[in-house]
Amino acid sequence: MDALIQQEESVSKGRFFIEKDDKTLAEMTYSIAGPEKIIIDHTEVDQVLKGKKIGFKLFLAAVNYARENNKKVIPLCPFAKAQFDKNPEFNDVLVP
Repeated sequence: MDALIQQEESVSKGRFFIEKDDKTLAEMTYSIAGPEKIIIDHTEVDQVLKGKKIGFKLFLAAVNYARENNKKVIPLCPFAKAQFDKNPEFNDVLVP
């Protein structure tokens, strides 16, 4: 499966996600915490995509979004926090 990561955002929330046949197979959700910050609060990947590094791809989409929009990230989600801990090259978007 060639996974296309999509994004949608409202005034207060957003998500990066993968859908197939109108079913969400993976998503990373975030809350907007003002004009300069987002809070990543949840990551979930369906069993059919396990082992394909989809969670990390969602994380990269969030990091790229933060970089392109001059935002910092607060990782409340344990998965996102672990990615920041393991990959210091993304600390430029991490809230100190």
